[in-house]
Amino acid sequence: MSIPNTETTATPDEATAGTPGKDGAQRRSAVRWRLFLLLLVLVSVNYIDRGSISVALPIIQKEFDLAPELVGLLLSAFFWTYALMQVPVGWLIDKFGPRKVMTASCIGWGAATAASGMAGGFLSMFIARLGIGVTEAGVMPAGGKLNAIWMHKSERGRGATILDAGAPLGAGLGGIIIAGLIATTGSWRWSFVIAGAATVLMGIAVWWYVRDNPRGHRGVNDAEASYIEASHAAEDAEAALDGSRGKRGLLPYLKFRSFWAMCLGWLGFNGVFYGLLTWGPLYLAQAKGFDLKTIGWSTLVIFGAGFVGEIIGGTIADRWRASGASANLVMRTLLGISSAVVVGGLVGVTVVPDATTAVVLLSLVLFFLRWVGLFWSIPSILGGRTNAGVLGGAMNLSGNISGFVTPIVVGLIVGATGSYTWALLYFVGSAVIMGASVLALNYNKRLPV
Repeated sequence: MSIPNTETTATPDEATAGTPGKDGAQRRSAVRWRLFLLLLVLVSVNYIDRGSISVALPIIQKEFDLAPELVGLLLSAFFWTYALMQVPVGWLIDKFGPRKVMTASCIGWGAATAASGMAGGFLSMFIARLGIGVTEAGVMPAGGKLNAIWMHKSERGRGATILDAGAPLGAGLGGIIIAGLIATTGSWRWSFVIAGAATVLMGIAVWWYVRDNPRGHRGVNDAEASYIEASHAAEDAEAALDGSRGKRGLLPYLKFRSFWAMCLGWLGFNGVFYGLLTWGPLYLAQAKGFDLKTIGWSTLVIFGAGFVGEIIGGTIADRWRASGASANLVMRTLLGISSAVVVGGLVGVTVVPDATTAVVLLSLVLFFLRWVGLFWSIPSILGGRTNAGVLGGAMNLSGNISGFVTPIVVGLIVGATGSYTWALLYFVGSAVIMGASVLALNYNKRLPV
């Protein structure tokens, strides 16, 4: 993935030191983009670990002798604690800063992932998955906070989608990596232990490179810091005119339509994404007859399309906004198109019998679905930098209600009908909720609380 070439020459009042540009002014350093590349890798590892059980599930289901209903319960376990921790961890991020919370999350979830490889049956695996949910909870809200702190307003669409693009990238690579580790080690257990150890190393990298303030990073020159701070100052001045105040709790936001549209939009989005992430490999195995190797490559294609789509969506959004278009026009148009294509693609998957066509349609669905990763710019739009953590936590709480409901519902549907048709229609319903919400949300200004 190429990083946007945004390192233009700083204005004279932004620059006091560093490497001069052609006109003698300092050129901005690019630490913010490198930081977000690190976050992209981190979230990718997050989703490799999170989705590892889905890739290994055909083996685990047989070894533990699990009925579809128990499979759904096991797949949902992660999301129970992950969802419940979102608002508390958002508060911790606003209080202690994203660097500390993100580092602790990495080390904790790496240990829990390794522990899941030692599970002896359904109960111990269920408990390990609960532990992964608790420890992973801080990563995405902390990333949303870093987007508000580190990115200029004109770059937050790309910042949000670079951060969130780790989800489909990790889900896609996870299919290949976990399947490869299982084949190499001869054990799904060792694949989980190795993935957990890699996550602990990511935690060390986060502590080493991430800072809670651009001026606290030794690689940031004055031109880059001033560029970011100028954007913050303009936003703060605009918020003051709108009557917005400083740090607030969650309750004042509950009276606004845009808050609920943000939460319901993310709930609908995750109803589709988590459904495909958790049950997708088993669907390909049972409904389409794929073996483990084919599941791995198909998962890479489907979720890889989501990664590409997310980066493209963020770039389109930022460039369109830079041309002078309003935030409402840009976001409602892009996310409205995304919702329509997702609904149509999922309906298509329910009626096509051919396995290859189903993979192509699911790839199309993920390409456009991941445009909704732009939602990670919304907490800072609605609440500013000060309240981005708690709003990001509330948004992710809503999304992960789908995380623990969807696997259970799909398990019940498949167990009762012996088919995935109604499960796919459940995903269609989630996409409709997403579509209505993205059109109802006001993206133009901060909420006046």
